[in-house]
Parts: sequence; structure tokens; C-alpha cells
Amino acid sequence: MSVPEIQAEELKQRLDRGESVFLLDVRDEYEYEISNIGGHLIPLPELPRRYRELNSRQEIVAVCKMGPRGVKAVEFLQRQGFEKVVNLSGGIHAWSDRIDKKVRKY
Repeated sequence: MSVPEIQAEELKQRLDRGESVFLLDVRDEYEYEISNIGGHLIPLPELPRRYRELNSRQEIVAVCKMGPRGVKAVEFLQRQGFEKVVNLSGGIHAWSDRIDKKVRKY
């Protein structure tokens, strides 16, 4: 399965236009408390039992620290039948580097 990705700049443009994009943060709670971009937190280990909280018809962007957990989340959700799910390429670090330096890197 291929994992579609979105670049931080494109995500920012889409959010600025008010497009309906659901940010799914798959990091651990302590990471989310350090820094986040407002996504809905479901840590990756909890996703198998909590994915039904998500709307499979809504576009979902998986967010993690640097990308790998987001890829795993996308792969898992695709196996559950989600078609509109992408990974934020480079994760929250890419967001911090290229969009908002106030978002803390750790």
C-alpha cells in the first residue's frame, strides 16, 4: 500500500481556506502537551481500539513528530477502509521549520 502525504505548506493553505480537514495527532499525550497544531489526539497504540471515533468520509491528516508514526497510522486506517487519509510529511517538525517556528520541536 502506498501512503499518500501532504506537505506542511499545502496543509497550511487548506486550513487557511477553511477546508474541512481533520488533524489526527498520533503522538503520545506528553508530546502533544509539549507542542501541537490543534489536532485530535489518539496516540498510535490506541488507534486500533479507537479508530471508530473517526469519520471515514472525512479527509484525515495524520500528524506525528517526524512522519513514521503518521505513516503507520495511515496504513492502519487504509486497512480499515479509510480512503481519505494522508500523512503530514515530516510531521510536526516540518510544520515548525516551515510554517510556525513557535511550534516547539523536541
